[in-house]
Amino acid sequence: QKSATQFRYDLMEELEPTTPQEYILKGVVNASLGQMTENGDMIKLAQQFFQLVGASASECDTIPGRQCMASLFFLLKQFDDVLIYLKSVKPYSYNDPIFNYNFGVAQASCGEYKEAEESLLLVTNEKYRSEYTYLSWLARCFIMNGKPRDAWELYLKMESNSESFNMLILIANDCYKVGEFYFSAKAFDVLERLDPSPEYWEGKRGACAGIFQQVVAGKAPKQQLLDAMSMLRNNANSPQAEFIVSVMRKWASENGLEMDTEPN
Repeated sequence: QKSATQFRYDLMEELEPTTPQEYILKGVVNASLGQMTENGDMIKLAQQFFQLVGASASECDTIPGRQCMASLFFLLKQFDDVLIYLKSVKPYSYNDPIFNYNFGVAQASCGEYKEAEESLLLVTNEKYRSEYTYLSWLARCFIMNGKPRDAWELYLKMESNSESFNMLILIANDCYKVGEFYFSAKAFDVLERLDPSPEYWEGKRGACAGIFQQVVAGKAPKQQLLDAMSMLRNNANSPQAEFIVSVMRKWASENGLEMDTEPN
């Protein structure tokens, strides 16, 4: 993907833009390669190209002109402004996968997770749907919309690599923030087995305590407590884990939870 973007950049490098379309092309290739290579100068140049078109008298009220302003604010991470411009062209872009992708990311960045999920699910292009950026934003929307299992399913379909590891971190932390402790604990448990860091143990310990609290309050199924105990037993040499499991086991026994169904 980088080589293709580099090739487009090389083709456009010598072009001195004279039309709005040429300025837009220069903006797109500089933005794409600049983001890919984390080149701030290219990103600033892309911002200038987009602003030249979007603020020009002849283009400011056209669809390309408004899309340029949205691109400018996207690069500036001013997502409230991105939404203003994208909403103005939405009726003309409903079936455009790139539009729905960008619209969904901007909505999620502004905390509009329900609308963002709907926009992201409208993206039909398989290339975009397989990108980590797309998957991570969709997972975050699922979690914030009370669908952590759907986020977990996205992770399970990924290949084991650095992107799936980053997805686990996202699921673990986002689920913890919103009180979805069961899937947070599952993610921290896998993370800890891949990288036995104290940070992941602390996250799993807190999430398992959250599961216990929810089960006691009748807000989570009791099976989740058995799963939490199973995850804690992966830390067999930890006195903290042994103590937490003993407290859970005592409560389970006193409340008629069948321990013989406990996973091995």
